[in-house]
Amino acid sequence: MPLNPSFIGKAIPSAVAVMAVVSLSLWLGNTSVASLERRVPGTDEVPKPDGNAVSAISHGKLVVGSGVPAKLAGSWPSFRGADGSGVSRETVPLRRAWPNDGPPLLWELELGEGHAGAAVNDGRVYILDYDREAQADALRCLSFETGKEIWRFSYPVRTKRNHGMSRTVPAIADGLVVSLGPKCHVVCLDANSGEFQWGIDLVKDYGTEIPPWYAGQCPLIEDGRVILAPGGKALIMAVDSATGEVLWETPNPRRWQMTHCSIVPMTFAGKRMFVYSGSGGVAAVSAEDGSPLWETDAWKISIAAIATPVVVGDGLIFFSGGYNSGSMLVQLSEKNGQIATKPVFRLKPEVFGATQQTPVFYEGHIYCVRPNGEFVCLDLQGKIKWASGPERRFGLGPFLIANDLAFVMNDHGHMTLFEATPAACRQLAEAQVLNGHDAWGPFALAGGRLLARDLTRMVCLDVRNP
Repeated sequence: MPLNPSFIGKAIPSAVAVMAVVSLSLWLGNTSVASLERRVPGTDEVPKPDGNAVSAISHGKLVVGSGVPAKLAGSWPSFRGADGSGVSRETVPLRRAWPNDGPPLLWELELGEGHAGAAVNDGRVYILDYDREAQADALRCLSFETGKEIWRFSYPVRTKRNHGMSRTVPAIADGLVVSLGPKCHVVCLDANSGEFQWGIDLVKDYGTEIPPWYAGQCPLIEDGRVILAPGGKALIMAVDSATGEVLWETPNPRRWQMTHCSIVPMTFAGKRMFVYSGSGGVAAVSAEDGSPLWETDAWKISIAAIATPVVVGDGLIFFSGGYNSGSMLVQLSEKNGQIATKPVFRLKPEVFGATQQTPVFYEGHIYCVRPNGEFVCLDLQGKIKWASGPERRFGLGPFLIANDLAFVMNDHGHMTLFEATPAACRQLAEAQVLNGHDAWGPFALAGGRLLARDLTRMVCLDVRNP
């Protein structure tokens, strides 16, 4: 039946108006305005495995630079230092006051976007970077004295910006350096020359799921073995650091997946073990053969487990996290060869938690930036001894302790020096040491030189007492 011309005359303008509204909505949805919306944790797209993952490591390339190793003492060979505590045990005297412009700047270096921290050993600085132009992970070795590149080993990995790319700290031991890339590629190189030794693609070989915001687990080297928690096919595994041979694998029947946490070694009831906060809870396995020793789901974070467990006494482990998880102290007990876990106390997030950085246990107390941004001191009874207060907030920035001093940095590179004492909150100095943003990468301190970074730049500061 033919349409009434008057109907057509009315319908066409109405349809055009509707189409215009729809087109305008679609156009606005694709402009830069959308990029200004607040990002809600857990809503980012989960990273996808690299399409060239099968051959990425095999396409690695070593390039030698002009830098030379420094003749400087001091070592920070892995995540949170030599013993994984976040405390420097070196005896180099450190400044308790700074000039107006802060500790002297020794050198600086531009980096690809990320939050990866540095490791230091034998006059060399190691940092896992991402080269966006080449679309490659790059493990870089620098002179500790000048920051000049000695060598870099890179392999092709397509990684999209997702609050930065690389964010792990390499581990150095026995003349080797091991890194774990944002898409779960493990690479072992000769620490001096950068020559490739072996590599593992955890996604391809173990069915690892790349964590949201990419891998944050830092490799652990102990007794000639690299200890990793791939999830997927194996909860935890040990690899011979010299040869790359897999020595043992812990079964993973419930298919726990990798989190952003790193593995913590500890000894209890005469047993050496590795403790890991996985996606389904916390598990510990024998350091000898990887056999399961204990497990609990009393501590589990649904969005993102980031802060690593902290051993705070004989069989005492402190867990903390962000995203409304708070914190918990757990006591291990042993009976007839079996190890059991029991919560001692649990704290609400407004009392104590750790959104991104792992707490530091020092002289019987726990120091951390809690979710509201305050730097706080907590005792082992779950009581806050002091807080820095609302006028001094630090966001997601790093901290470490050395010589009874706590170095704490906020998101924008403003660093504050506190006394690490439970008696009171005593600020000694402060300075703007970086001028960027997202200054979240872990500190490294060796020989009185402090390495700090923001999203795209690293600085080496002299914090020695002259």
